[in-house]
Amino acid sequence: MRIVRPLPDLRRRVRDLRGKKRSIGFVPTMGALHEGHLSLIRAARKENDFVIVSVFVNPLQFNQRKDFTGYPRILAQDARLAGKAGADLIFAPAAADLYPADFQTSVTADRLSRRWEGTCRPGHFRGVTTVVAKLFNLVQPDTAYFGQKDAQQARIIQQMVRDLNMDLRVKVLPTVREPDGLAMSSRNRRLSAAQRRSAAALSRALQEGKGLLEWNSRRTAPALRRMKQLVRRVPGVRLEYLAVVDPENLEPVSRVQKSALVLIAAWVGSVRLIDGCRIVPRFRKGS
Repeated sequence: MRIVRPLPDLRRRVRDLRGKKRSIGFVPTMGALHEGHLSLIRAARKENDFVIVSVFVNPLQFNQRKDFTGYPRILAQDARLAGKAGADLIFAPAAADLYPADFQTSVTADRLSRRWEGTCRPGHFRGVTTVVAKLFNLVQPDTAYFGQKDAQQARIIQQMVRDLNMDLRVKVLPTVREPDGLAMSSRNRRLSAAQRRSAAALSRALQEGKGLLEWNSRRTAPALRRMKQLVRRVPGVRLEYLAVVDPENLEPVSRVQKSALVLIAAWVGSVRLIDGCRIVPRFRKGS
């Protein structure tokens, strides 16, 4: 497993792989790898001849400078974990290479970025889609792998790939969770022991809502009330948003038809966490 930093070195490697007609699986990350990332790498390993993982803390997607500067940068550890999971190459570019001094081009998905994380973190998704578009251009993957936890991000990336006629597949895989249900995230390491216990309220609320909407009623209002109650009664947890949305346009729905997404964001102390799950009703349509 090799670490590559300069863009020309990556391009040479990709040209060589393409010349040999080898398929490329790609997992874009900001590092601080955990089991969620590693599950994506293992999936890429099973389905491709060569697996590339990017490790790049993208300054464009941070709303607060302290979050960017405080983001863990542990490349040596990330490389060891990625290699064990099946990665062949780590691409770890410098910010100056991706964003030179005169950089002025960005990529946006306007409507899908308008709500939820787009409201709470203005400009965030412009940073995400811009860097992912650049990474896709450099890596030229056959398939790119994302986690369901960042459901809005994954949907926006799918839209970008379609709109810009990019020749690749975006595969969204299930969220990997801790034993108590908390979605794995690099932010979890910033929680105290007490906050860590409180944070599990997010996944408990999601599972409650999922059960209600899949087995009880397609109406979203009662499920939303119950989920909000579960989160708000936990000390130290401040709900930012909770919604049941259409999986294509990400707009709120009052009734679940074929499927839906539940999106949640909350603060646990000073740590902001997001999560989500997919809803597929399992009872008769008239219910």
